[in-house]
Amino acid sequence: MTASESSGSVVRRILLGSQLRRLRESRGITREAAGYSIRASESKISRMELGRVSFKARDIEDLLTLYGVTDEAERAALLGLAREANLTGWWHSYGDVLPGWFQTYVGLEGAASHIACYELQFIHGLLQTEAYAHAVVTRGQPQAAAAEVDRRVALRLERQKLLVSERAPAFHAVLDEAALRRPYGGREVMRAQLRHLIAVSEQPNVTLQVMPFSFGGHAAESGTFTLLRFPESDLPDVVYLEQLTSALYLDKRDEVAQYERVLARLGADSLSPRESRELLGELLRGA
Repeated sequence: MTASESSGSVVRRILLGSQLRRLRESRGITREAAGYSIRASESKISRMELGRVSFKARDIEDLLTLYGVTDEAERAALLGLAREANLTGWWHSYGDVLPGWFQTYVGLEGAASHIACYELQFIHGLLQTEAYAHAVVTRGQPQAAAAEVDRRVALRLERQKLLVSERAPAFHAVLDEAALRRPYGGREVMRAQLRHLIAVSEQPNVTLQVMPFSFGGHAAESGTFTLLRFPESDLPDVVYLEQLTSALYLDKRDEVAQYERVLARLGADSLSPRESRELLGELLRGA
């Protein structure tokens, strides 16, 4: 299975969930009633509609019957979508170090056609060198065994293959100057990280900007976030907000629009890509 296929399974799960929700709501059926029909709880229906669980063919068949979907072609299409949605992603092999709430993000990241982010604390995971990633993981997981740290770093490096794949997304990263000046791993690690950023910023699918200290307060007052867009027209844009022990996935149009406006202001107020490379060069020379 290719990375594209396994990442696509997450998208298909969300697409199928949203279609099931629309069908249920169009019939005026409650989640509780839907859950009863498949011998499950209301919360399971909620998780299914959010695309956060795998699907059993029997459950889908029973729900489609309950929702009045009798056309065989339509039923077959949705059941096929369920089979594709149950494909196991490559990242499941890292399940020992990958929280369940982050597995969804990795799948969405791999399926996105456009990724935009603002980072404050450190360099975005898709842009980290191996040594820098090792330093970040070690700082964040001080009690972790060496083998676990290596596994977490390996996962991060595997994710980075996305940016040079055949279907690489457009990636727009706005890094706060604080992320560039906060040292991880010592002088040589930071120098190598700065050189890597300069090199990656030259890739045609990567737009790298720096929000300088000199600008003062800026639009991203709420902190770090990532916006994901997908080639499938049925799938809404998603804003990912990571917390210490969980994450939020926002897909309501009005909420996403607010983050889009913040990204637009960040892009306008930050240093241009050329100016950002110049600042990276200055930091490298002074490091």
